[in-house]
Amino acid sequence: MTDKEIKLSPVEKLKTESRFLRGTIADELSNELPNFDGDSVQILKHHGMYQQDDRDQRMAMRAKGIKDKAFMMMLRTRIPGGKLTSEQMLAEIALADELGNTTLRLTTRQAIQLHGIYKSDLKEVIRRTNEVQMSTLGACGDVNRNVMCCPAPFKNKIYDDIQAMADTVSEHFLPRTSAYHELWLSNPETGEKELVGGGIDGHEIEPIYGTTYLPRKFKTAIGLTYDNCIDIYTNDLGLLAIVENDEIVGYNVLVGGGMGVTPAKKTTFPALAKKLTFATPDEVIAISEAIVKVQRDFGNRADRKHARMKYLINEWGIDKFRDKVSEYYGQRLNDSRPEDVDGFNDHMGWDEQGDGKWFYGLNVENGRVWDNEKFKLKSAIKEVCETLKPEIRLTSHQSLLFTDIEESSKAELTNILKKHNVQLSEEYSTVRRWSMACVAWPTCGLAITESERALPVMMDEFEKELAKIGLSSEAFTVRMTGCPNGCARPFNPDIGLVGKAKNRYTMYLGGRLLGNRLAFIYKDLVPFEEIVPEIMKVMTLFKANREENETFGDFCDRIGKDSLLAQTDEVENAS
Repeated sequence: MTDKEIKLSPVEKLKTESRFLRGTIADELSNELPNFDGDSVQILKHHGMYQQDDRDQRMAMRAKGIKDKAFMMMLRTRIPGGKLTSEQMLAEIALADELGNTTLRLTTRQAIQLHGIYKSDLKEVIRRTNEVQMSTLGACGDVNRNVMCCPAPFKNKIYDDIQAMADTVSEHFLPRTSAYHELWLSNPETGEKELVGGGIDGHEIEPIYGTTYLPRKFKTAIGLTYDNCIDIYTNDLGLLAIVENDEIVGYNVLVGGGMGVTPAKKTTFPALAKKLTFATPDEVIAISEAIVKVQRDFGNRADRKHARMKYLINEWGIDKFRDKVSEYYGQRLNDSRPEDVDGFNDHMGWDEQGDGKWFYGLNVENGRVWDNEKFKLKSAIKEVCETLKPEIRLTSHQSLLFTDIEESSKAELTNILKKHNVQLSEEYSTVRRWSMACVAWPTCGLAITESERALPVMMDEFEKELAKIGLSSEAFTVRMTGCPNGCARPFNPDIGLVGKAKNRYTMYLGGRLLGNRLAFIYKDLVPFEEIVPEIMKVMTLFKANREENETFGDFCDRIGKDSLLAQTDEVENAS
């Protein structure tokens, strides 16, 4: 169906008329208002930022009779594979302290978010970000976003190759428009405005995206069968490395993953990616581009709630989608290989790199890097970067790795963390270490309930209850989000908690740590204070009836929703 045959969503019109992501941003940057208008807000996402309203501050202002919104910007730095230097991390910390809300947020996609930035400070933040060879371009918006990759710094060809592939894919799908540099990095006194052309459909300026970019966000990840630490099945495009004789012979190409759901629209759903083809390393970029272009040309541009590639694949079926990708690629696609994910490593704690040096995985609860009355995590990271100068790797579990540590420096790193009262990864309970939450309230405009601030409170109770029945060391994933948009990937873990109404959550069970199975809705609208008691009923059944080496998610999937509900009711009635 062509654009002329459908009624495009308003965002499509905005992108088309934006002159390759320029819009009216330049004019609005020069006015004195604290916020951008609604049209610019949509275009700004492609530059790596969201306009937000701090609802805590807003309520405090209203208590004083001030009815304005507490406008601020969230800026996301794109970091392919989560790789950055100590210098770059120190630059991000400095920006948070000087121009943000003093905290950093490590994301579930190996990026960094700065919160609390005023509109008037945006140019300086972006300039300083680019001065240390990082960028926010393409971190958000209807383009291929931050490319994920296993961050482990093991010194062998397999890890070198997948991390190099992440850089290559990221660079290949970056927007080509010069608008980013014109708006944020040029000298307004000497810079001249560029005459904007675009050839046929804009493909001279944007050879892949054209004038309207993609119908919706597009997420890519590169992983290993024996270590699915980047949750490959939740991505639009996944490249699963197939290894033979310690060398990558190619990739199983997976398509159509995506977590977001709109509860009011029953035709929306979470999806895990499907196998499409096997690609040799030198075929990856061309096949990936064909996939992106099929989504560009056939993805839903009328309804953004159905615009992700998972809906196109659901509508067409994987065979028709494969045929169309083959057509765009120019030749028949190979059959997928049988290999699949069979392992998961969060890379926390000490590990040897293979070159005589070590890395340390530091668990960062829910990704928030800050100093508070209990610990000084931000100060500790700053001191490690200043003294030991490690490379930093961000994980998809919102944590970080300090890499290239000399064996003689291991004690020094540990002492720095302890000096600042930072809990070591090995001191975290298993359940807390394998948990994560999205930002949610107060800054995310989509949030219905608390998440980042609520999950630690829940974990305090959950840890105690698990200890009572002897399951403290049991490994399973718990993920909480403040809305069904799914930023913390709550639809495929052992336990998923999704904000549905004020202080109430939909409880999902039956996913798994490997990430290749969706969970099912166990109970809806569960009050926050009842979440742990509800989970513990199932945990008690699990302990009594599990099979040998069975995980919690596998147990729930085997027993099924109806039987679990019936059995927990029996336990409750008996007590």
